[in-house]
Amino acid sequence: MSSRHSHDRMANAIRFLSMDAVEAANSGHPGLPMGAADIATVLFAQVLKIDPSAPHWPDRDRFVLSAGHGSMLLYSVLHLMGFPKVTMEEIKRFRQLGSLTPGHPENFVTEGIETTTGPLGQGIATAVGMAMAEKALQARYGAEVVDHHTYVLCSDGDLMEGISQEAADLAGHLKLSKLIVLWDDNLISIDGATSLSGSTDQLARFAASGWSTTRVDGHDPAAILAAIEAAKASGKPSLIACRTTIGFGAPKKAGSEKAHGSPLGAEEIAATRAALGWEAAPFEVPADVLDAWRAAGAAGKARRTAWEQRLATLPADRQAEFQRTQAGRLPEALADAFAAFKAKAAADKAAVATRKSSEMVLDAITPVVPEMLGGSADLTGSNNTKAKGAKAITPDDFSGSFVHWGVREHGMSAAMNGIALHKGLIPFSGGFLVFSDYCRPAIRLAALMGERVIHVLTHDSIGLGEDGPTHQPVEHLAALRAIPDLLVLRPADTVETAECWQIALETTDRPSALILSRQNLPVLAPGGGENLSRGGAYEILPASGKAQVSLFATGSEVSLAAEAKKMLEAQGVPTRVVSVPCFELFLERPAAERAAVIGDAPAKVAVEAAVRMGWADLLGSDFAFVGMTSFGASAPGKDLFKHFGITPESVVAKALDRLKQN
Repeated sequence: MSSRHSHDRMANAIRFLSMDAVEAANSGHPGLPMGAADIATVLFAQVLKIDPSAPHWPDRDRFVLSAGHGSMLLYSVLHLMGFPKVTMEEIKRFRQLGSLTPGHPENFVTEGIETTTGPLGQGIATAVGMAMAEKALQARYGAEVVDHHTYVLCSDGDLMEGISQEAADLAGHLKLSKLIVLWDDNLISIDGATSLSGSTDQLARFAASGWSTTRVDGHDPAAILAAIEAAKASGKPSLIACRTTIGFGAPKKAGSEKAHGSPLGAEEIAATRAALGWEAAPFEVPADVLDAWRAAGAAGKARRTAWEQRLATLPADRQAEFQRTQAGRLPEALADAFAAFKAKAAADKAAVATRKSSEMVLDAITPVVPEMLGGSADLTGSNNTKAKGAKAITPDDFSGSFVHWGVREHGMSAAMNGIALHKGLIPFSGGFLVFSDYCRPAIRLAALMGERVIHVLTHDSIGLGEDGPTHQPVEHLAALRAIPDLLVLRPADTVETAECWQIALETTDRPSALILSRQNLPVLAPGGGENLSRGGAYEILPASGKAQVSLFATGSEVSLAAEAKKMLEAQGVPTRVVSVPCFELFLERPAAERAAVIGDAPAKVAVEAAVRMGWADLLGSDFAFVGMTSFGASAPGKDLFKHFGITPESVVAKALDRLKQN
């Protein structure tokens, strides 16, 4: 059997498993797997350094199917390579409830999937983060332990999405030479020819961003392999445009949008079998083809064991550190560092903005947690995300711990997901809360995947002042809280800021957003050994007697509620204040515990310089609200709080009115 003949049969196995699975599901995208099968065969059978028996081997090559709609290509390859859980039964159950072969690749469902993809552009931007993590860890541990590539298969749609430019620009600037993107350049989108909506010279675009670029016949395995080898030697990130035919082999639908997102139909599949000389029945793989694929899969084991031997040559402390960070475990000394910081903050009682409090926390803990990789979207001095002594990474020196992301919130957030998925580093970055809208798709994916990614979002209310309503978030807290499995943490002072950072770092199975103020806030939290913020809400100031009023607030409004408490107590109305740094953690507590925190005061008032949405989940319907019902305005922050009625006097009036009603 000739080498080309063997390749064709291996590629056809991908094509027919894909089209048969889509047909059985009566749903899916057969065109990309059929068109890109030659690319995948070269990549997986001849290039990728992976071991199906150890899917999480740290020094494996990463593969990202950015064009996630073509998921059957990846499922077919994983089955053929011998990934044990991707059985033929799972291939047959494509897109069915509870299967390991969902409609788009989900890394938390299927072993061998590096990241969840589907929203176009996210995959290629996530891969930039993976390549950054590889380069940073190699700088820390050496090429003997960390030396692998990140490969991406992307579509026209990925390159149309604006996030791809942010990703490409950053990757080129950082000289991520181990990032290789193979573009399934088939000239087809859902609506028809790509010429309907675009005429960009993508190779010129990427070349302008510092990439090596080339074009090959995507059905010529020798040309594909040669292009990959040249890309490895280029010293730059690489884009390989692989001109393919969507739905390759289908007599009537190949080269057409009709092959993109619908089953081919029994008649067209039969005709494709005849055209490509494939005699095997649906879901059957000829023995010679399966043997060839399994041999390719087995080849990775020797490379993995050789790597394990190299790892074993590291000094014991370096081995332990590498394994600890890969597992995501925090250093034992971190808890003591947080306790010492909180005690000092409670004693000093310095009134500072919580964005400054966050910087103080980072100064205290980053020496203890060297795997933290921080950054900012060109707002370093505003977000305070650069700890003392932190060195920025540069294109030629990745030994630092700080990233200048530039004004690229979309790309930054997706790349942070890639860093977290890679393992070995804990990514965090800074931006303005109002611009979390730019980060939202990637934050949502981080929550879906359950990754520890930390977003520091400052300038959290109308309190930021003169920049006006375009920069003042009013709906963003509610919008972020609507994302399942995201912790939204809004601390009231320096002590709570430390507690929220501790929660974010200790939470390994979901992302966090720290919501921080621009204006100075007094220290109210006790700062003892217990992390009171971990419960989501707690009584920060008790009433002088049996409480008649309970005030609930977050962030900067906790100190405002404290002022209202003084005024109410002066009028003989016992009032307590409950700080609510995290809705999500509070709602996860047992009902009895929540009821105890909420209390039985006749009047309940919630205070937050944002919209009301979400508060009823905590307090029910029987409460008053002091907050925003419109966009903000341009003026000093103190003037705005007064203008919009978010004042101690307003809180007192609402509380007294509720008492009258009850």
